[in-house]
Amino acid sequence: MDERIKKIKPLLFGGDINVYSVARAFHEEYGLTSDVYSKYFTWPVSNSSIIRLHPNVDNDKQETFLKAVCDFANANKENTVLLIGCGDSYVKLISENLGKYPDNVIAPYIKADLINTLIHKARFYELCDKYGIEHPNTFVYRREMGEDFDLPFEAPFICKPSNGVMYWEHPFEGQDKVFKAKTRERLLEILKAVYDAGYTDSMIIQDFIPGDDSFMRVLTNYSDRFGKVKMMALGHTILEEHTPHGIGNHAVIINEYEPELCNKLKDFLEALGFVGFSNFDIKYDQRDGKYKVFEINVRQGRSNYYVTGGGGNVAKCIVEDRILENEMPFTILDEEKLWRVIPKAVALKYANAGYRDKIRDLEKAGKVTNSLWYKPDMNLKRILMFAKGQLGHFYKYHKYMR
Repeated sequence: MDERIKKIKPLLFGGDINVYSVARAFHEEYGLTSDVYSKYFTWPVSNSSIIRLHPNVDNDKQETFLKAVCDFANANKENTVLLIGCGDSYVKLISENLGKYPDNVIAPYIKADLINTLIHKARFYELCDKYGIEHPNTFVYRREMGEDFDLPFEAPFICKPSNGVMYWEHPFEGQDKVFKAKTRERLLEILKAVYDAGYTDSMIIQDFIPGDDSFMRVLTNYSDRFGKVKMMALGHTILEEHTPHGIGNHAVIINEYEPELCNKLKDFLEALGFVGFSNFDIKYDQRDGKYKVFEINVRQGRSNYYVTGGGGNVAKCIVEDRILENEMPFTILDEEKLWRVIPKAVALKYANAGYRDKIRDLEKAGKVTNSLWYKPDMNLKRILMFAKGQLGHFYKYHKYMR
């Protein structure tokens, strides 16, 4: 193994399956153990032999975050620290502190001004219009509009915050990641609840695109240090989670090959000069036969192991680009694989019937992965927690998808 790889210290911030998937990718490809700074002892990153866990409830606060990174880097001066955020708040912190880290820290992120533009949904849709990227018909609502506004489309409506980071800082009863309002009256109730909780930014109201979970797609990309897209992996979402806080999280994905869609979004990313990981949420609109982009995450998504499992190890992308500085070929992953984080029985029961045979075929062929089942890391505690989580999905889907 290259000596430069042996000196890598992956430093990850977060505590969910996103973090575990990235740590797993580093361990699978290079045998490296990752240091993870989370807020709590969450099960995905606890009791793991591939992770050294550093929990602190203030890890997402500016002062605590910067001190943690600097102290870690200074304690490992002979190593190269790869700093990776696995949540929007951490990515913002990493970006906002570029230039403040010790010299042995590599943070593969764009500057804060572009990040803040892209993760703010209203400004992101403005960029989509500028570059010809299709998205759902959208109305940007501001509190001062009150109830005196007209919408250019009919119910049902999708309603979500422009500023996701601020939104979750102001919790309220019934707070969901995304709302679906069947009437204008219900839409007004949602807006009132959001703003009464203390949120002050704009809200996004959109035309509802018909179709179940299987009309969704997720596209993960890696752009090198020069802003050139080098890896793209399109996932066909077969089933999502359906709990109030988990709505929109992927549960079952099959890798898919759609080069026309990929190349269109490749041009978009390169026009922006984007670097690092990006992740698009997309839905196919059967009314006009077009793919509509919902949002961009300026990081790898929580389901990123569908990329690694599909042949595009996410850790290898960063190492090849930022450590070895190799010229990477442009690749669109095209091998069909199944990724899921729920039991096979749940997937088959609740997925669109048209995809159940495909799920069975991929399972039978052994072309299936689960982010959290990593045999080299499955000690007794992790096996028990994994089993508990898997069993919980039977209850959750029964409750929310009846």
